[in-house]
Formats: sequence, structure tokens, C-alpha cells
Amino acid sequence: MRSALLCAGIACSAALVLPAAPAIAAPPPDDPAQGPAQSPSLIDLLTRLQTLYQQAEQATETYNGTQERLGKERARVDMLNKQLADQRSAVQSGRDIAGALARRQYQDGGISAYTRLLLTDDPATALSQAHVLRQLMSSQASLVGRLQAGERRLDELTTKERASLASVRQLADQQRKDRDDVKGRLGDVEKLVSSLTGTQLDQLHQLEQQGIDQAQQALLSSGRLGSDSRPPSVRAQQAVSYAYAQLGKPYMWGAQGPNAFDCSGLTSQAWAHAGRPIPRTSQEQWAQLRHVPLNLLRPGDLIVYFSRATHVALYVGNGKVIQAPRPGEAVKMTAVAANPILGAVRPDA
Repeated sequence: MRSALLCAGIACSAALVLPAAPAIAAPPPDDPAQGPAQSPSLIDLLTRLQTLYQQAEQATETYNGTQERLGKERARVDMLNKQLADQRSAVQSGRDIAGALARRQYQDGGISAYTRLLLTDDPATALSQAHVLRQLMSSQASLVGRLQAGERRLDELTTKERASLASVRQLADQQRKDRDDVKGRLGDVEKLVSSLTGTQLDQLHQLEQQGIDQAQQALLSSGRLGSDSRPPSVRAQQAVSYAYAQLGKPYMWGAQGPNAFDCSGLTSQAWAHAGRPIPRTSQEQWAQLRHVPLNLLRPGDLIVYFSRATHVALYVGNGKVIQAPRPGEAVKMTAVAANPILGAVRPDA
């Protein structure tokens, strides 16, 4: 048993360097001095369970990304609808003015200004009306040009709105597929867990924790983590305080609080409450935020895990992170090496 646990721990440590590697290695041969090695079936169970959790979280982050894009596209549709309403109103006003000009020209255009001056009893008024008519006629070309431009703008907005609505429908369909994918993968986890006895679950927990402890010790001994001499910024401290306030709240996929969180829901909300909105998903946080080496970490930075950046946690100092780990668990503080580390990012300057 001790040999197997040590092997598992070393494998977890190696995963920090090669994030794509499994956290648990195969057991060593039997050691006559220490008795039979750990049963391969238990290690296989842990590897399988860890794989299922990672797949479920990857599917969750995909769902979160689709959900965010859908929200942005719906906001775009709302904006285009408002622009369309304003443009329709402007075009109608232009049409009304053009119609009034046409009627005025029809009424007055057949009589020359000289004849009108001869026939009127009020030459000053006639001259004034003729001046106004000339001004209206001179602006007609400009008005028609603006009206035509307005009509083209109306057509453009209509085309954009239709395309955006089509995108919303497509994203909504994708969201449903992503949701079903998450549910299916979580169902696989539930089936595996429900097939285990209480003793097996306890053994799996102990084996996993042994691997985490070994990985954490290896990270601290390597010096890669650096010291904790860098204080957080004001906003980073606010993000850390928010994360502390969420301890004990349940993990729920797709949740962003206030009563439950998934991993990136916790980190994005922590920084949003600090006045620094960041991307919603762990992949976008890894792709868009500034990368920092582990030896320059400070509280408030985000630790991103696994080769595909499918998990994220908030660093709080002293080699610890606060994270929403996985289904069935609550927001908690863990060792920074609880999962294979991909790298770290810093949301603020």
C-alpha cells in the first residue's frame, strides 16, 4: 500500500511538468519486504474517476462559453432592434418631408415668381414665399440623398438583425447540445460512484489525497512557487476576500453564484466584484489574461489546470488556492498542486 501511494504521489508530481499525464501511475510490482502492492483495480478506479471529472468539467466550460456567446448575441439583437426602430423613424420622417416638398412644388411650381408678384396685393409676402420656395427646392437634392442613404442603412441593419437572429438560434441549439453533453458525462460519474462501496470511496479519497500531498511537496521543494513576499493589489485583495466569503457553497455546473459556483464562475465573479470583469471560462481566462510565472505569484492570481485549461482556481497565498472543485463538493481551500498545473494568469496590472 505504501509503495502504491508513493508511486501515485510521484505521478501527480510529474503531472505538474506534463499536465496531460494522468495523475496516478500503475502500481509497482510486489515488494516482498512490504507485502503485496496496491490492487490495480483501485488505482484504475481513481484514474477513471479523475478522467470522468475532467471530461465533465471540460464539457461544462464548453457550455459556459456557448452560454456567454449566446448572451452577447442576444444583446446584439436587442441593440440592432433599437437601431432599426430609430432608423425606421428617421426614414419615415424623411419621406414625410419629401412628400411635403413635392406637394408644395406642385402647388406653387406652375406660377413664376414674377407673375405671383404682379398678381398679389402684398409684394413683400410674395417675395418672401418665393425665397422660401427656392430654399426648399435647393435643399431637395440634399434631402433625397439623405433619404436614400437612410434607406440603405435601414436595409443594412435589417440584414444584420436577421443574421444575428440566425446566430442566436444556432447558439441556442449548440447550448442545448452542450448541456446534454454535460449531463451525460456527469451521469457517467454518478454511475461509477454509485457502483462503489463506502470502503472503496474512502480508499480512493486517501489515495487521491496522498498524490496531492506528494505533488504539493514536490512543487514547494522545487522552488518553482517562489516566496509569498508580493502583496496583492487592492482589487486582488477584494477578489480574495470575495472568494473566502464563498467557502462552503456547493459546486454546480454553469453556476456563477450567489448560492453555487463552478470553477470559472467563482474566479470570474471574484474579480467582477473587485471591479475588474474577466472572461467567463477557464479557457478564455488562460487565453486572454496576462501570464505570470509561478515564482512571481501573488494573491488574487488565477491558477489554470490541465493541458486544455479546463479548470481554474484563485491563489490566496501560502501555496493555497480557493476553488470550486467538482460536482458533489463545495468551494474550499486546497493545495495549489491539487491538479496538474498549466500556468498562472493575472487579471490586473
